[in-house]
Amino acid sequence: MEDVKPLDILDSIVINPDIVTQSYSDEKTLGGEVFTEEKSLDKNVCCEVCGKSFGKARYLKEHEKVHTGEKPYLCEVCGKSFSRTSHLALHKRIHTGKKPYRCEICGKSFGKNSNLTKHKRVHTGEKPFPCEICGKFFSDNYNLAIHKHSHTGNKPFRCEICGKSFALNSYLKSHKRIHTGEKPFQCEVCEKNFSQKSSLVTHIRIHTGETPYHCEICGKSFSLKSRLGQHKTVHSAEKPYDCEICGKTFSLNSSLVHHKTMHSGERPFHCEMCGKSFVDKGDLTRHKKIHNEEKPKHCEICGKSFSVNSSLIDHKRTHTGEKPHHCEICGKSFIQVSHLVCHNRVHTGEKRHHCEICGKSFSSRSRLIYHGTTHTGEKPFRCETCGKHFVNNSSLSTHKKIHSGEKAHRCDICEKGFVNNSDLTRHKRIHSGEKPCHCEICGKSFSNNANLVNHVRIHTGEKPYYCEICEKSFRSSSNLARHKKIHS
Repeated sequence: MEDVKPLDILDSIVINPDIVTQSYSDEKTLGGEVFTEEKSLDKNVCCEVCGKSFGKARYLKEHEKVHTGEKPYLCEVCGKSFSRTSHLALHKRIHTGKKPYRCEICGKSFGKNSNLTKHKRVHTGEKPFPCEICGKFFSDNYNLAIHKHSHTGNKPFRCEICGKSFALNSYLKSHKRIHTGEKPFQCEVCEKNFSQKSSLVTHIRIHTGETPYHCEICGKSFSLKSRLGQHKTVHSAEKPYDCEICGKTFSLNSSLVHHKTMHSGERPFHCEMCGKSFVDKGDLTRHKKIHNEEKPKHCEICGKSFSVNSSLIDHKRTHTGEKPHHCEICGKSFIQVSHLVCHNRVHTGEKRHHCEICGKSFSSRSRLIYHGTTHTGEKPFRCETCGKHFVNNSSLSTHKKIHSGEKAHRCDICEKGFVNNSDLTRHKRIHSGEKPCHCEICGKSFSNNANLVNHVRIHTGEKPYYCEICEKSFRSSSNLARHKKIHS
């Protein structure tokens, strides 16, 4: 709620009668604009309820509305009521869209000069309001007033539905929307609705690209103050959260909670459409976009669309060749950090994913799922052009390029084109003579892993490919294909 300050906060903050400001705001109107003029006070009239003093009777009359709850000034557009004409005038700017106060640094505009003053502190980092009890500083008096409730523990506003209590009436109003499901704040760009205005303000930054919170160390910017706080732990190298099972440490408690699900295998978030389960809610949200086919992120180079921006960023690296994630042991680089994590298991030998049918272990869940199809024979992904079936969607996508004739990956030595980057990598070994795949039994080397797998079957005697006609078995699918020509 740091971006939004409701006017009715005045109604929910209890004023200490012993601390009285030595000035008052004389509200005037000029050409429909409200402005204030500070004047000195002679305290000669007092409020009978709280004891606060005022210089003139009309200021006392305005103040008494805080206690009576009277709000005689009505907005003709939406019907909302206010205790002061100045509050009504400011509120009307919501309907007119008038924002006369503009930030010189980022260009953002505001309906009130006071909001502009508060906003500028985002850029300067200024926090001029200290808490007298604990010494903590705040950027505005509103947040300080809210903070003080943490010391008193006073929560006079209670939800009639669930009994939860709140320090401010505005908090209670926001909370009640959980029960009613009301989302009155709508984004003008994508029409998404939100229960709180602060959530809308944060959401709008997705469209504007605004990242007002800057890291003083590396200059990286963030759309949320909380994200900046999380990022700063990268520089401090402080990791106070320890996993009791494996001893791994984390800078954030949320990361530790996420990590623990790897040990427990717990996946509490389930997709209602396909039944697939996920470790966290964010992964489930991203997955659901597969079903509704929402892919708002487009690649400017090839036109491919993605459901989330992170997938687009990873995809763009296939065009640029950028591989920013490096293995500290062998120096191999990867496009995605998840690929690096899986690769590291090659060095550690860790294989945490086990097949329940044959007991074989795998370093990643995706490889286990792929392996499972050898038992079930399932190939759910079908090519619409030729009717061929595939184990996974990535294999189908690669296959489709055969029909389109697309060969986007070219060898810079002989200019030969390939459907995917992995084929190009294997091809380059013809030029370099590199043979990185070694047989642990006889020491023979191969340019790619597929040839090594076929070779190892000479030692083991394994022949997994069977002819359906004569039941003869073969070490490789290519040998089976050649054999079938005898029958045809």
